[in-house]
Amino acid sequence: MCDMASAPAQQPTLTVEQTRVVLSEVIQAFSAPENAARMEEARESACNDMGKMLQLVLPVATQIQQEVIKAYGFNNEGEGVLKFARLVKMYETQDPEIAAMSAKLKSLLLPPLSTPPIGGAIPAS
Repeated sequence: MCDMASAPAQQPTLTVEQTRVVLSEVIQAFSAPENAARMEEARESACNDMGKMLQLVLPVATQIQQEVIKAYGFNNEGEGVLKFARLVKMYETQDPEIAAMSAKLKSLLLPPLSTPPIGGAIPAS
């Protein structure tokens, strides 16, 4: 029996430059034909339903990210993706390139939300 509590997970520490490289590789992984097809299939199945997006699209996106970041010492569980996301968030404020890549990654994960026009639809009487 393996006691997980006795072995603390080692969190990789990446520099800003390393984080840029990993983030770039993650974004590239989403454009690989097989991954793009997996994401498209998940999105179509979700039909822009946010609950279904979380059930269908998020796990596929997480797997794609895990395939890249595990080579950099992040664990191959959802926890690794969360730790990487925290690292990216930390560097976003320090590095405009990381902030831009992070925004691009978010746009790959989440569909554009259609919002009603501001202050428009209901005329005041």
